[in-house]
This record gives sequence, C-alpha cells and structure tokens, in this order.
Amino acid sequence: MRESAARWTRWLAVSAAVFAADLATKAWVSRVFAVGESVEVTPFFNLVLAHNTGAAFSFLAGAGGWQRWLFTAVTIVISIAIVVMLSRQRNAPWVSAAFSLVLGGALGNLYDRLTLGHVVDFVQLHAAGYYWPAFNVADSAITVGVAMLIWDSLRHRPGKLGEEKP
Repeated sequence: MRESAARWTRWLAVSAAVFAADLATKAWVSRVFAVGESVEVTPFFNLVLAHNTGAAFSFLAGAGGWQRWLFTAVTIVISIAIVVMLSRQRNAPWVSAAFSLVLGGALGNLYDRLTLGHVVDFVQLHAAGYYWPAFNVADSAITVGVAMLIWDSLRHRPGKLGEEKP
C-alpha cells in the first residue's frame, strides 16, 4: 500500500470504530428498552429509546416520509466529499480526526435511516426541568468533529483546512 493511502486509510478505521460503537449502542438500547421508556442514570442524564424520523433535533420529523430520502441523499453526498477531503489531507491529524468522526457518525445514522426508516436516539440530558432532545453516539461524533473543524478554522488563517499559520 502506498504511504499516502496508508496515511488516510487509518483515519477510515477511526470512522469504522465510530460506526461500530454507534450501531452496538443502538442495538443494545433497542433490545433493552421499549420506545419512549426512560431510565434516570444521573440527576441530569437519562437513557431513553426514541425513534427520530427527522434530522437533528427532530427537524422535519413529521414531514410525511419524503425527508428520509432527502437526508439519505444529503448524507451520501457529504460522506463522499469527506472521503475525498480525507484522502487529500497531508500532515493535518486534527482535521483528519475531525473528518473521521463526522464520517463515522454520518454513516451510523445513514444505516439506521436506510434499514429502519428512522434514527435510534437514546441519550437524554436535562437540567432544572429542561430536556435536550435525545441523541446518540453518531450525533456526538458529528458534533465533536464539527467543533474540531470550527476550532481549526479559527486557529488558522483562511485557506486550506489544516494549514498552519506562518
């Protein structure tokens, strides 16, 4: 295997690990809980089984089904773009890690959307009677990856992602 291919394919292994962790946790929660069932783990964290037919925060959840295919198409296009960008990264481990997290999370939710028709969510945070919408490992990986990309863009001048300032 060429050195450049080896360099970026190791990041695909990170995406695969995120994907596997996401599927495993969703399978466990789906096996143990009924839809809507909730168990308080700490005073601010519940496990709850929720089926989300929309996007983040149930955006378009009640749209009648067409959104499943829209989100599927968008996820496929973004995933292809991420793989291309990941293959072009040189000496930018922070950005490569960020892309890997986003890709693994996107593929985890895509798998649910294609096989189940909805995304399985199960982490629910709350405080003082206010509840954050339920989410999952894939959503967490996407959020952390995007935050890393934003952080990287703020640390560097405009140009290619991962470029160092002189």
